[in-house]
Amino acid sequence: MTIQDEPLPAGDPAPELLEGRLWVDGCFDFFHHGHAGAMVQARQLGDELYVGVHSDEAILENKGPTVMTLEERLLAIDACRWVTKSIPNAPYVTMLDWVTFFGCKYVVHGDDITSDSSGLDCYRFVKAAGRFQVVKRTPSISTTDLVGRMLLCTKTHFIKSLEKALEGLEGHGTEEERQAEGQTMLERIKLYATDETGKRPGADVWFWTASTEAKTDDTAEEVGIFRNLVKGLGVKPGQRVVYVDGGFDLFSSGHIEFLRRVVQREEELAKAEGFYSQQAIDERKGKGDDYGPVFVVTGVHDDEVINHWKGVNYPIMNIYERGLCVLQCRYVNAVIFGAPFTPTKTYLQSLPWGIPDLVYHGPTSFIPLTYDPYTAPKELGIYQEIGSHHFQDVNAGTIVQRIMKSRDLYEARQKAKGMKADVEAAHKKREEMEEEQRRKEEEAKQAQA
Repeated sequence: MTIQDEPLPAGDPAPELLEGRLWVDGCFDFFHHGHAGAMVQARQLGDELYVGVHSDEAILENKGPTVMTLEERLLAIDACRWVTKSIPNAPYVTMLDWVTFFGCKYVVHGDDITSDSSGLDCYRFVKAAGRFQVVKRTPSISTTDLVGRMLLCTKTHFIKSLEKALEGLEGHGTEEERQAEGQTMLERIKLYATDETGKRPGADVWFWTASTEAKTDDTAEEVGIFRNLVKGLGVKPGQRVVYVDGGFDLFSSGHIEFLRRVVQREEELAKAEGFYSQQAIDERKGKGDDYGPVFVVTGVHDDEVINHWKGVNYPIMNIYERGLCVLQCRYVNAVIFGAPFTPTKTYLQSLPWGIPDLVYHGPTSFIPLTYDPYTAPKELGIYQEIGSHHFQDVNAGTIVQRIMKSRDLYEARQKAKGMKADVEAAHKKREEMEEEQRRKEEEAKQAQA
């Protein structure tokens, strides 16, 4: 079967091509902020964004093994706030009849070259038809970069203070270069905080500044200092404010499904209370656009906090990268950079929105606990757990293990991308560090028992 013979999806095709309906496609392996950057830029060019996702088999044939399954990758695409619809099993070489089938006038891609297994441009057909538009590729982030951090066990990506990095007071290079990088990072945070159009205000972004002890342990009750970085839509009348927190490292299906279920549970509660009655909907529309029943505030821990608890070179993504991943998620309304590992009563009371209606926690087991960090919300009667789900075991640790188990394939992929380091020695080092961390965690559990 030739490339042109790839069968079209089942169902009726779109009746016409729509100028405002755009197409993006790709692998989107452990979906990161670079992927999200392409999504928001594409969405800004039109009114709808359809995203084709290649199959595991097509990616293996043309590029190498995937880390995440097609099901996991689709979940990530569906959670991106700028995506209208995901299309599974899209051909690796973008075909005009596929794009036309869904009514998409133009295909959008970054300014880098993507080739198939024959070394030919994957977008040659849509380019020839004049139906190709280019957006800027997000620098300094790719799946290859992240796999490299895992294989080489580096920590050079850590950020000690995101606030200082944005001000140009922390980072690499000259003062002028740090200032420029900080401004670029700030502009990207503002971009990812936009609403589903990519053009209007969306999510709120805050910093929480406090001592290392208050952020890392449960021994310090500090009010800290909240500072607003990006002003979003804020809480609407009738919305409940709920709080979640975590590292959200390698933001993946385990995190996404947890956040989706938080929103789903709140929607079910709201439905029982009449939030979706026609009268209530008409009242909200009469005052502007309609909106959902919940305002999800997401606290993201600092790099040193995660590394304190998990060791090795976790987090694989730094706080800036993890924060962008959380910001692009449609289930999130506000992000707090530098949130404490333990949400104390003092912290919860001092939140810009006041004490939340609920604090949700998921079935995560990635970070071993030697104490209960959720004592305060439990005592306040606002703690609730999200139960087991299909993706609950997918986290940064399991993703690293997937790569280590198939490291020969990934090493070949990295070398093809120009990685020259001694991956074999790095792999051995990582195994030793992971084993040492497991030993420490087991000793902590025994001491607690």
